[in-house]
Order: sequence, then C-alpha cells, then structure tokens
Amino acid sequence: MDDYFEQSGRSPRDLPGMYLKTGVILAWFVSSYVFLVFVAGSWASALLGCLSLGLAMAGIGFSVQHDANHGGYSERRGLNQALGGMLDMLGASSYVWSWKHNIFHHSHTNVAGLDADIDIQPFCRIAPSQRLHRAHRFQHFYIWGLYGLLTLKWQFVDDFKDIITGRVGGQRMPRPTGRKLVGALGGKVFFFAWSLVLPLFFHPVWQVLLAYALTSFILGLTLATVFQLAHCVEEAAFPEAPASTGGTFTREWAAHQVETTVDFARGNRLLCWYLGGLNFQVVHHLFPKVCHLHYPALSRIIEATCHEHGVRYRAQAGVGTALGSHVRWLKRMGRPEVLAVA
Repeated sequence: MDDYFEQSGRSPRDLPGMYLKTGVILAWFVSSYVFLVFVAGSWASALLGCLSLGLAMAGIGFSVQHDANHGGYSERRGLNQALGGMLDMLGASSYVWSWKHNIFHHSHTNVAGLDADIDIQPFCRIAPSQRLHRAHRFQHFYIWGLYGLLTLKWQFVDDFKDIITGRVGGQRMPRPTGRKLVGALGGKVFFFAWSLVLPLFFHPVWQVLLAYALTSFILGLTLATVFQLAHCVEEAAFPEAPASTGGTFTREWAAHQVETTVDFARGNRLLCWYLGGLNFQVVHHLFPKVCHLHYPALSRIIEATCHEHGVRYRAQAGVGTALGSHVRWLKRMGRPEVLAVA
C-alpha cells in the first residue's frame, strides 16, 4: 500500500474528487428535500421525492460521514468531525455510531455477542451461535421489513437507550458528557426540526408522518442491505468468541477481517460511486483511515497479498449474486438442523 501511494503521488486523504463528490451528494439531498416539501403536489411526485431523499441520505451515510468518522476523509481532525456530524443531521448519533461501528464492529466483525451489527435477536438469526426460534424459518421473507425500520429504531430508541445505559449490545460504552452530550442531543433536535417540524408548516400532519415513514423505510432498507451483503452471506466466516482463552482469538486481526468480509460488484462504477466503496469492504476493514476513492486500486494489492499468504479473499461478481447468497444464508440460519451442527 505504501508503494501505491508513493508511486501514484496521491494522498490517502483530502482528495479533490472527494470534495466534489461531497458537494454533489449534498446538492442531491437539499434539492430532494426542497422538492418534497415545497414542490411535490401529487402522490406520484411525493413518492418520487421520498425515494430521492431516502437514497440521498443513504449516500451521505455511505460516502461522507463514514469516511469522516473513521478519520479517512481529511488530515484535519476538525473537518472530519464536522462532516462526521452529518450522521447526527440524519437522525443517528455519531458518538454512539463511532463506538458501535468503529470500535465494536471493526474489532470483532461477525462475532455474535461482540458485534452488535449482526444482532437482530430474537427476531432473526444471523450467526450460527445465536439462538434459533421457530419463526426464523420465515426470516428470509420478513427481514426486509425489519431492515426498513432500522433508521426509525436508531432515531427514536437505540441512541437514547445506549446513551442512558452506557452500553451497545453486550459491550460497555462511556456515556457522553459535556460537549459530546450536547452534540448528541442537539443533533436529534436539529434532525427532528428539519424532518418533521418544518414540513408541518406546509402540510397536514398525516402527510408529513407518512412521508417521514416512507423516507425512513427507504433509508433503512438501503443501509441495512448494503451492510448485510458484505458480512452476512454464505462466503463470510462467523467466528465464535473464545470462552476459555480470556477473549483471545486464535486468528490474527487482519486475517479475521478478510475472512469475515466479502466484496461485491467491484466492477460496477456507478455503484462504487454511490456506496462510497462499501462494496470493497475488505479494504475498508483493513485500512479504514484511507479515503474510499482508493479502494478499487488497493483491493487488487490486498487480494494478491492474501492469495500469496493463503488467506481466503472472497468477492461476489454482482449485486444479484450477493443478494442470492444473503437470502440462502438467511434460509440456512432459519433451519433447525443448522442449530444442531452449531
């Protein structure tokens, strides 16, 4: 990787292309909001506005706040913090997310009990070591509805619960105080102001709530599906937390990241642009502080190195292939015989 940056002369962060991309996505978000609140005058136009706004919000999450909260957007800490705060603008606490994602998920990817991102218990079973319930045999049908509720759960339940309890799933998190607490609560106030309060001045309550619910559903479904295609598929490993070694894993961290993560649709340029490189999750998990615009080039270096050292590297050819693998994994996790094997 060092050779790549030295030979290309490119910086790992602060890329002009990233600034341009941020401007385009933010313009998409603002224009979608203005259209939905002030222009849309029919059911068809309102539906189009909700779809566009939901996808634009997901684009901010994928491409802007994700790099920024990892420190991969800029060398300047203040700029990373400012752009990382866009997650608060979307209704989810960047403080809680940084602990949940940066620390817990990246440290113990796909480990049930340590990675809260794969915990949808008791509604769904994602990992072999999780408890099986009878309803899970149908989870490959109903899980998409739960994915759509993801952001509503973040906005109204999870962030408040995690801040109050100081826990994310089964892991402890320092409760925010001072400026961090003000930022977390202030972000919620700002989000509810632009997403609910302002539209109420121009539209009936039921229309605002319906548009809010639909936009949130589109956002949640998009975010959750992209995450699951990278981790919750047949090709990904699901290591168990060692009970007898004091929490020590036998597999080294880097190999663990590669084997619990799967790339997909790496040749789709439009998708790569929209997803902020999250279809190159292997690169992201190994080098989260590098801007995602470098991921396509770095993935080839990493894949060759993995093959050289006998570390399994997996990539799905397209979105359809990845979706099929995810559905098959959900079906497998919903069968009783899998529990017996586990």
